[in-house]
Formats: sequence, structure tokens, C-alpha cells
Amino acid sequence: MVTTIALVLAAGRGSRMQLDSPKQYADLCGKPVLRWSVETFLEHQHIDRVFVVYHPADRLLYENATAGLALPNPISGGSTRQESAKRGLEALAIHNPDRVLIHDGARPFVKTSLINDLLDSLFNTNAVVPGLPIVDTLKRVIDSEVEETITRDNLWRIQTPQIFNYSEVLEAHRTFIDQHFSDDSAMLETAGLKVKIVEGDVENIKITQANDLLAAREKLMGTTPLIQVGTGFDVHRFGKGDHVILCGVKIPFQFSLEGHSDGDVAIHSVVDAILGAISMGDIGQHFPSTEDKWKNCNSKLFLEQVMELLQTVGGKVIHLDLTIICNAPNISKFRNPMRTQMSEIMDIPVETISIKATTTDGLGFTGRGEGIAVQTVATIALTNF
Repeated sequence: MVTTIALVLAAGRGSRMQLDSPKQYADLCGKPVLRWSVETFLEHQHIDRVFVVYHPADRLLYENATAGLALPNPISGGSTRQESAKRGLEALAIHNPDRVLIHDGARPFVKTSLINDLLDSLFNTNAVVPGLPIVDTLKRVIDSEVEETITRDNLWRIQTPQIFNYSEVLEAHRTFIDQHFSDDSAMLETAGLKVKIVEGDVENIKITQANDLLAAREKLMGTTPLIQVGTGFDVHRFGKGDHVILCGVKIPFQFSLEGHSDGDVAIHSVVDAILGAISMGDIGQHFPSTEDKWKNCNSKLFLEQVMELLQTVGGKVIHLDLTIICNAPNISKFRNPMRTQMSEIMDIPVETISIKATTTDGLGFTGRGEGIAVQTVATIALTNF
């Protein structure tokens, strides 16, 4: 039986994007860029396994991006794309597949139909690549001056995934280890092997610049979204108790926060920020403290209901920024658990949640240790407007 493995390259640093994290982990309508293509390969009936080549420094980003997916341990990449591809291919030797698809993790929109075309075309040839014929006039430019016009006849721009007979592409990478190639198929061309081309997909874009990410988001949302921003601010005083709850996380402390519900001042601030972004009142209107049904209620319920409300108006949280203001307790070691908890409650990527903490240098009620204040900024994308 023919075995096929998909190898997704995701070790690049994406410096041109100028993001806080590599582009393959950027949020794309609720999922990291990398996850879109990985899910497509995992769901394909003729692909036996999917491996990802990543940068070890991105371990947490990778784990968040692929959470819940049936993937083997990632393969550590190298300093260049070519080196990462070779490391990935070498790691597959123990499985010795018949065919391997090599794909750039920054291309989120690979379609099942394109994969089918590639699989069906790897006969009487050594490799198959997808491509699109060049339709624009090409000019060679040096120092902003046109040197010559290049005929576009028989010129194609190449995409991934590219499919190979595994043993041949591995041998090519071993042979040309000291030479630089722009893609894997170029090695087989240099070795004198056959490379066939099939029609690619104009939507199979590569996320390279910031505008590419914006275009990808617009494509998925069907229209240019309306971006709205809301702010939330809430305060709770300390009372008797042995813990506080912030962002749904229980933090041991010498006091608790007073409140009609569980006193989760952070979630209350987030709820107000989201409601503000969609101009639908505040937490007091939706969950009034005069109603007994909200007494001692878990504040996660408030946030879940507001997220449902947000969905009904065609909205999505694309970023959340919390600032927790207090002298104590110390928030730093609980920051990541709080981000994870909020990610789960809201069903948004943890990378889109920022939680910071600050003191007021002893000034005001927080400086005197009388309570905790939280300020939140919520950025919302609306498509139904």
C-alpha cells in the first residue's frame, strides 16, 4: 500500500511581518495561520500522517496552535527553509513513506482538491508542483531603473504543497546540501529529474507581509470587517476570605474580593469592555446585583452569555488587553493560567489575550491595599453591519 506523509514547514521567523510572534502563529479568524493547513492535511483520506517542522523557541506557540490535533512530536528545524526541509525529510526516514508532500505553514488555504490533483499526478514523473501562469508584464529593475522587459511566455509562479517520491527528494537534499534553492523541486530539476506542474489555486496565498494577513482575514469573513473597540473598568474591595478569583483562576490570598457574584473583578471588566464595543449597555444592565439569581454566581457565566450575545450580532473578539491594578497578590505567576482560562471560556486563541499587572506606588485605594481594579480594552470585528 502506498503511504503518504505531509511535511509542514513552520520554523521560519517571519521578520518582515514585524509581529510579536512568527507569522505562522498569527491569529487568522480564530485559528493560528499554521492550524488551517495542518487541519486540511489531517482530514485528507489519502494522507497517512502529518508532521510539522518548527523552531524549538516556539514550543508554547506551537502547542497552543495545534492543541487537540492528532500530531506526532514536532521536528526541530534549521536556520533556513532548505535546512528545515532536510531535517524534516531525514526525520521521516524511520517511516520510509512512498510519497511526501512538502508545504509552507504560512499558506493557510490549501484545498483538498489541490492535494487530490497532486496525488493523482505523481505518475511517470519525479515531482509535481502547483503553479499559476504569469499574466503580468515582467521587467528586470536595477536601482529603480528598468533594464529589460522579460517575456512572460511559459513562466509560472510556483506554490506549495509540492509532492515527491520520498527517496528521491531526500537524496536531492543530501546531494545539494551546500547549495541554495528557492524551493524543493529546483533540486530535482538540477539533478535532471522530471518535475511536472499542475494548475495551482489563486486563493492558495502565502502570508508574507502584513497586508497578506489582512487580505486572508477579509477572505474568510466574506467582507471587510468593521473594527470596534470597547473599554471596561471595575473595582472590588477586599473582604474576609482566603483567596481571590481573577479571570476564573483561584489565587490564594489573605483576603477575598467582595461582590454580589464571586467578585471576579477581571471578568467583570472584560464583560463591560465587550458590551461597550457592541454598544449594548453594561454588566449591571444584563446581570443586575438586585436579582438573587446572580448571587454568588460564577462570573464565567456572565462572560459566556456575553460571548453568545456577541455571536448573535456577528461579532468576534480579535484582541483583549487587561491591566490588573493592585499591590497584592502577585499576579505574575498566575498570568499564563489566567490567559489559558480566558481562552477556554471565550473560545479564542490564547495569543490574542494580554494580561498585565501594575501597582500604583502606594497611591489610592489599591496602593493602600483596599482592593483590586481592572481595566480592559476589547477589540471586536463585526461582519453584520
